[in-house]
Amino acid sequence: MKRVRDAAGGIWEFVAGDDWITAIGVVVALGLTAIASKWSGAWFVMPIAVALLLTLSVRRVARRLG
Repeated sequence: MKRVRDAAGGIWEFVAGDDWITAIGVVVALGLTAIASKWSGAWFVMPIAVALLLTLSVRRVARRLG
């Protein structure tokens, strides 16, 4: 059981790292991409999500540091 818990903790640390909010944003963006792909091309969802998540992440860190 300890090995499973350690593996799950390692996976969480790899995926979420220091910014769990961005990790959740990526999961949401992937879900939106999957949903949008049923109706039309969904190529535009991830570039918008990356730009938005990067902006929010940098703004959060800048506020924290300054």
